[in-house]
Amino acid sequence: MAENYRTMNCPPENVFAVLADGWLYPSWVVGASRMRDVDAAWPTVGSAIHHSVGVWPALIDDTTSVLEWDPPRHALFKARGWPIGEAHVAVDVKPRGNGCVVRISEDATAGPGRFVPVTLRSPAIKLRNAETLHRLALLAEGGAGFS
Repeated sequence: MAENYRTMNCPPENVFAVLADGWLYPSWVVGASRMRDVDAAWPTVGSAIHHSVGVWPALIDDTTSVLEWDPPRHALFKARGWPIGEAHVAVDVKPRGNGCVVRISEDATAGPGRFVPVTLRSPAIKLRNAETLHRLALLAEGGAGFS
């Protein structure tokens, strides 16, 4: 399992405001290129966002669904990107001073990606999620997700 941490200059609620706005997903998730739809119930458990992964014309339409939602502390998502497979992605947030520390944990759970040795897949996921957390910080610190 790959884990990344980032200190952000915002309260945990700001991070969860970004997570709760499904339309912002491709703004912070590396690899997501566009949104097609967001369930009206997002981000309740069982709801999904419908996104595309990749670069045109090689786009894959798939979904990410909520497995656990406990704002402003914890969220667990099932991210699908078939034919590569599925992953569980956990976002955990803890207050620290005037800001917070965000941990993102991810690992393949289904499909061919699961059979890539962890010694190869974890560094690749970790590199991608360093940029994912950077993007999430820009949005959360800037107040995105608040109406």
